[in-house]
Parts: sequence; C-alpha cells; structure tokens
Amino acid sequence: MIELNQLGRDIANCRACRLAEGRTNAVPGEGCPQADIMFIGEAPGENEDRQGRPFVGAAGKFLDELLYSIGMKRGDVYIANIIKCRPPGNRDPLPDEILACKPWLDRQIELIKPRMIVTLGRFSMSLYFPGKAIGKIHGSPSSKNGIIYFPMYHPAAALHQGGLKEVIIGDMKKIPGILAGSKPVEDAPVEDPAQQLKLF
Repeated sequence: MIELNQLGRDIANCRACRLAEGRTNAVPGEGCPQADIMFIGEAPGENEDRQGRPFVGAAGKFLDELLYSIGMKRGDVYIANIIKCRPPGNRDPLPDEILACKPWLDRQIELIKPRMIVTLGRFSMSLYFPGKAIGKIHGSPSSKNGIIYFPMYHPAAALHQGGLKEVIIGDMKKIPGILAGSKPVEDAPVEDPAQQLKLF
C-alpha cells in the first residue's frame, strides 16, 4: 500500500510527456492494492482530470453498475488507465504518450499482482492483443504468465451505441466464472506491450 501511494505521488509529479502541461490533476488510479481484478481504461476525461480519480463521469457510473451486477464494488478492484493525464479535448492518446506512461502502468501491475486484467476499450486492448479487433475478441479470456487478460468494450461505448450495453453487461457477467475456474481460459498469444509499442 505504501509503495502504491508513493507511486501515485510520483505519477502526480511526472513531466515525461506534453500532457503534463495541460493537466489539472494526474489520475494514477484507485482501488484495492491487493485486487484480483485490475481494470485498465484509456485516459482520463474532463471529470477525471478535475477530480484526480478514474472513471468518475457517466462511463464511471456505468462501470459501478457493472461491478454491482457481479457483486463487487470499486473498493474490491483496482481501476487505472494506460494514460495518467487527460489528452486535450479528450482526443485519442498518441503513441509517444502511451510509451511515456507505460512504466507507470507496468509498476502498478507489479505491485498489485492481479489475477485478471480487464482491458476497457481498444487502446488498452491493443497493448496486449495487437492487431486484433475488439468486435471479434471481446469477452474472450486469454492467459499469459499467470495473468488472465479479458478484453471488453469501454463502458463509454454503451453511451454512444446503445446496442452495446447488453453486450458489455454480458461480458462482465463472465468474470466471476472465469476467476473461479469454471470457464476454461486458453493460453493465447497475449503480447508484451513493449513489443506492441514498437509497431506504432
């Protein structure tokens, strides 16, 4: 816990890329330091930048509902983003920004040691499943080095495409069974994010 708190302070002081210039607050992440499940989203938005917390807007409210649907709450999991500062105008994160932030995410994973990493949206998914389409692999777990990787649509997708809401809910409800071992998880070609970043 102490190490994770110190990491958060280090992230708050980070000046490794241009995003530091326009942020109100860095958004390291929050949740249980020993969480079995780590959710990794894309980047902070306006509300997150203002509060310094991940997923606090409309997408965050939906994520809370998704957690509730499987008998969990924020305090049971850890929630972070691949980028710790808000991109201007909520634009997509750029490859060099992802690369600059990667050591922070790597260190969070090392400290938390999650059994499962749930990627939310195509940017976090592409770190571990390069070249894959989220429409084809969402809800399909793969494992590597003792960690289960589970790609999902970003909760914000349900706000823009109503038809995805039930898909996202359905994927979320698979998680308890996967963690309990009642659903098989195949060892699949989950990639080293460092290799994927070279492809941008």
